[in-house]
Amino acid sequence: MQPTSLLLTTAIAAFSLVAAQSNDTLVPLVFKPLPLSSIKPAGWLKDQLQLMSDGLAGHEHDFYAYVAHSSWLGGEEEYSSLNEGFPYWLNGLVPLAYSLDDARLKDQVHSSVQIVLNRQGDDGWIGPETGTARNFWARYPLCLGLIQLAEANSTWTEPIVDSLHRFTQLMHDMLAQNYTGYLYHEGDKLSADDNSWGRVRSQDMMITLQWLYEYHPGNQSQVLLDNMKYLHDQGLNWEDWYNKAAYFGQGMNKDLNTLPLNLTTINYPYEHGVNVGQGLKAPAVVRRFTHNDSLIQTAQDGVNWTMQYHGASSGTVLADERLVGLAPYSGSELCTSVETIYSLSYLYQALGTNEYADRAELAAFNSLPAMLTPDWWGRQYMAEPNQPYAQNLSETPFYNTNSWGQTFGLEPNYPCCTVNHPQGWPKFLSNSFVQVGDNGLAHVLLSPGSAQATLSGGKVTVTATTAYPFLEQLSYTITATAPFDFYVRVPAWAGSSSSLSVGNDSSRPLSPDPSTGLQKLSIPRSTTTVSYLASSSIRTESRENDTVAVYKGALLYALDISNTNTSTLPKPFNDPSTYFNATYAPPESRDWEYHNISAWNYAIDPSTLTYHSPEDVSASYELVNPIFASGVAPGYMTAQACEIEWPLFLGSVPGYPPTGDAKKCVFAAQEVRLVPYGSAKTHMAELPVIDLGST
Repeated sequence: MQPTSLLLTTAIAAFSLVAAQSNDTLVPLVFKPLPLSSIKPAGWLKDQLQLMSDGLAGHEHDFYAYVAHSSWLGGEEEYSSLNEGFPYWLNGLVPLAYSLDDARLKDQVHSSVQIVLNRQGDDGWIGPETGTARNFWARYPLCLGLIQLAEANSTWTEPIVDSLHRFTQLMHDMLAQNYTGYLYHEGDKLSADDNSWGRVRSQDMMITLQWLYEYHPGNQSQVLLDNMKYLHDQGLNWEDWYNKAAYFGQGMNKDLNTLPLNLTTINYPYEHGVNVGQGLKAPAVVRRFTHNDSLIQTAQDGVNWTMQYHGASSGTVLADERLVGLAPYSGSELCTSVETIYSLSYLYQALGTNEYADRAELAAFNSLPAMLTPDWWGRQYMAEPNQPYAQNLSETPFYNTNSWGQTFGLEPNYPCCTVNHPQGWPKFLSNSFVQVGDNGLAHVLLSPGSAQATLSGGKVTVTATTAYPFLEQLSYTITATAPFDFYVRVPAWAGSSSSLSVGNDSSRPLSPDPSTGLQKLSIPRSTTTVSYLASSSIRTESRENDTVAVYKGALLYALDISNTNTSTLPKPFNDPSTYFNATYAPPESRDWEYHNISAWNYAIDPSTLTYHSPEDVSASYELVNPIFASGVAPGYMTAQACEIEWPLFLGSVPGYPPTGDAKKCVFAAQEVRLVPYGSAKTHMAELPVIDLGST
């Protein structure tokens, strides 16, 4: 998230909902999340989390200035006046540390949190700010990190809850006093622009307030409800934006690069990609205390419109950093990816619509891994659907991202993604199992792992063994002290040959709930095994300029572009012409450029797409680690294709491909290979269609 000049508007205020109803209950989530640390990773997902621990995420506390020497810990290093770096980091490190039960990472978390709690002000303020510099925004990710720690470790529950109660009482007092710390007032150290971040992201603070209200209200129930309403009353609210008159009236169904700046600038808080990723869950969060069921449709509209007009084929949101359209050279920020995954996971838990879980998996298995080096020491700032190289560009195609934005490294373009990316896989894991009713457990984000839960009937342990999403078989071993209901989620793309079998029984077809996608199984006491096949076939999705994206199951497949790479010492984001001292970062931390050494300008004949599966397709298939390295995924596709004339945009990146008669083969047709998008750091994911039947 970079600071930008913007002029806030009240133009869409006319579309605001009526004031929140007076109600002292919260609408329950459709599915109850399990406490952090009750879900553990296995297989390839555990490998990914371990790579994170061994990589950049697990070492930022050791050296990275915006964590190790943050003002939150008594230092003076911040990349912006919003002081968000350390809170972002904590929000991801807590679930990473506890999912792996990693003593080193836990020590980083515990020592840092202890410093933060020790430094809490006498009046309850949490953070380094004083006087008119106080602003609520950075507390949102901090509090999300704190409540995860309170769930995972009972030793920390009481001190964290006590600290949060002191803070939320102060928040109440400040909001009641003309929204201090939330709205801009003359003389404030931060600008009105700075204040917009907290106003448009308030749903993230509401999640903490709702957690306290449900699990640790103390004597603050009314204070917590009041705070939710205060934040909403003066917030930049997403239900005001995801309204037909506002959204389409402001031209959001268009490529924003084609709209006048005086129109897009005033709406920037709603157009910023990370804001959008976070805001997708907002209607469901707000519905919990307003009891306004129209927000169910608002949430659906928000996701549908965002993905229809600004969605990447990889499942994330195209915004570089501002929303654009669907151009294949448009960028998407790594922060946007992890926030989108979390929001979609939350929406599934809150509203129970299967599409949200499908979309969460799509973004997690494709957009997220594509933006990290296989060893998790380098990350991108921006990724493009069509990205045949990741190098310093001669001209940036992005709205406000520099020419280094698509390279991999420590902090290309801006540091926020360095500190915020660690939440991606850990939060995906922690939302992968949910409780259904009083005596049910569901596997909803399909992946290898295990969950333990205490249900009304007794204790349950479920272990999922699988190479999904690379292969289609999942095997469950279930131990229960009493009968309970077990559910598996069936993705919307699953074919008619999908099936389940229990123990040695014959396989049977699926009949999942049409809304949630859940298939129910009644599990007896003792140990039970379940086999689940989520069958899939090749499918294509139309994209801009007569192109297609190619999928099988939850994976996007892309043309893999051969490359060579070069590396240097890491560069400071604010002066990429220089380098950090050689002793600043561990030697594994390098800045990388990838240069293509094979052609990228191919059109494909989709009728020739063929999937090539490994001989072993069992749930116990052993995947190579790291699985998102080039050439190691167990399945791939081939297709007939030919090179075409394909112009560059700004002389820098592949532009829109030609259509109609201008789309002609310049060489003979040949076979090309498509691989999982997440493993192809140089790739073409949106490919022109050509009929090669007569070639």
